[in-house]
Amino acid sequence: MITHDKIGSDEDLAREVLIVGRDIAPCILSFAEDSEKEKDALAVLKRVYQNLAERGSLLVRAQRIGSASVDYADIASAFDGQPRRALRALCAPASAAGMSRGSFPLERPLAKLWPERY
Repeated sequence: MITHDKIGSDEDLAREVLIVGRDIAPCILSFAEDSEKEKDALAVLKRVYQNLAERGSLLVRAQRIGSASVDYADIASAFDGQPRRALRALCAPASAAGMSRGSFPLERPLAKLWPERY
């Protein structure tokens, strides 16, 4: 199970990252211990944690020179783009691309007009 102490040393920030990550992909807490999916999810969460801990230019929402202030974006914005897609991909069911879903009748009315030959 992924816990805050596996993500980073700042407990409050790690808990926030884990909460937002769980909101994006609820299945991340159900991965088996030391499984590849858990390691992948941890890698994404640790990267987001590191970016937030550094508070680099990626998270600056606004800057003002007069009275020198900097506004940072919220925690959820650190998941924008690739981290969000990566976490969702971990929870998505594996399906064959291009295959139809559902059942279709073998005998169709159109087959009487235009028979299909294989």
